[in-house]
Amino acid sequence: MSLGESPKHEDLFLSAARFCEDRLSQTSLYRLLHEQGARLFPDESFSDLFREVGRRSVSPQIVATVMVLQRFEGLSDREAVDHFAFDIRWKYAAGVDVAFPSFAHTVLVDMRARLRESSRPNRIFETALELAKAAGLVGRKRVVDSTALYDAVATQDTVTMIRGAVRALLGQVEGTLQNELRAVLRRDDAYQTAGKPACEWDDEAAREALIDALVRDAKALLSALEGHPLSAPVQQAAQLLATVVGQDVEESEGSFRIARRVAPDRVISVVDPETRHGHKTAARGFDGYKGHIAIDPDSEIITATTVTAGNAGDAVAAETLLNDVLPAPTATAEAAVSSSESPASNSTDAIPTPEVYGDAAYGTADLVEKLEAANVESNLKVQPPSARAGKFSQDDFRIDLDARSVQCPAGRVVRLRLLKDGAGEAQFGAPCEQCPLRSQCTDSKHGRTVFVHPKHRVLERARRRQRDPQWKARYRATRPKVERKIAHLMRRRHGGRCARVRGKARVAQDFSLLAAGINLARLAVLGVRRASASP
Repeated sequence: MSLGESPKHEDLFLSAARFCEDRLSQTSLYRLLHEQGARLFPDESFSDLFREVGRRSVSPQIVATVMVLQRFEGLSDREAVDHFAFDIRWKYAAGVDVAFPSFAHTVLVDMRARLRESSRPNRIFETALELAKAAGLVGRKRVVDSTALYDAVATQDTVTMIRGAVRALLGQVEGTLQNELRAVLRRDDAYQTAGKPACEWDDEAAREALIDALVRDAKALLSALEGHPLSAPVQQAAQLLATVVGQDVEESEGSFRIARRVAPDRVISVVDPETRHGHKTAARGFDGYKGHIAIDPDSEIITATTVTAGNAGDAVAAETLLNDVLPAPTATAEAAVSSSESPASNSTDAIPTPEVYGDAAYGTADLVEKLEAANVESNLKVQPPSARAGKFSQDDFRIDLDARSVQCPAGRVVRLRLLKDGAGEAQFGAPCEQCPLRSQCTDSKHGRTVFVHPKHRVLERARRRQRDPQWKARYRATRPKVERKIAHLMRRRHGGRCARVRGKARVAQDFSLLAAGINLARLAVLGVRRASASP
């Protein structure tokens, strides 16, 4: 398929501008796309996605405009194409007249696939961000946060997953190998049709017999594959089957049964093996992914997005979100040398120190240390030491790492013993029995034990900073802005809070498109009208 071209001229009498120009707000996203679409999404910027010869594609500028509006309005592919066919505002935004023909919804599927396989899968988001940077709206402050993205599949039980994984493996092989695999199955009937296999589900013995048969079938299949050259799809299917069986099943008294536990990093669906059980709080769980964003708090422009599994910690995504303010190690070293050699008179022209804000989910010792090493001002909130039932917390003890000692609130000093991982442990032991402050300190018969984090100095510096009233005021004025931006992203349930696609790569691409739409809408409100250059 070759590159399509946008129409160069509109029919004067059928121009969508005749109907929209005087009716749309000056801060409308449709107006911004109409005025800047040719500069934001020129057909040439998508030329790497198409061949030189072949049937002409729909103009990439038009498709990109439809994709932005689709994500902004939370529409399915079919709904987006219908809106382009019948909504004059969409025709106006795309720069075509009202008689311009529509296209099949599969064009959107094809464009997303082409972008995903290209070297710049998020170019639409990057283009919107470049427009914001050219307008001087992206500074050196960043606020990071995450939100739950519910997956587009149903969480499956163990029977369904094992059966589905077996069917997926059998579907990837053919010929003599498939016959060989089917020959080792005990319950071949269980994999012939969709749905759960026949079983007396109210009979515990029947349920356990079914589980045992399915697991033995799975193990037999994996054993039968040994020694065969396998293609990549077959290898992936076999690995998924092994994972599902290994995480949910245990052997007891010569038979296999469902394990009474939840395995770490448990796969919850064979339809989307990358989705996970997640928790935003201890009381609120979800199944799916986490969408992470970084924003400039002054302009509320989204500067970066990424997606992780639902069970991943927020801090693991921080480096991706802060890539534009975290310099490379070599750049950091060169900057340190140049700053030491530069005269003091040039200090007013120095680049402002980057600032990063985030809640306690991002405030890990490793991330705080990394920011400090890169000369980035860390305003990540660090979790204070916990105190059970109102008893003394670690802050009430005087910890001296240099002297390797810990002094309790009663004045008793004990030795701090360092462990292999760099952490420390101080045991106060039996003397706690006679301590007048025991009731405020511990209920343990062995006395109070204080555990010290391997990077205690980093955490203590951060906690000392966040006790400062000025720091608190700055944090409260800055960090909540990212909550409002997440609310903008999640305002539509379909395609916002609920993912429209399966797989982390597709969800991440869709989340990036959503952020692009929100950014362009923000730029329209701010009155930005001129792109610096074509991407």
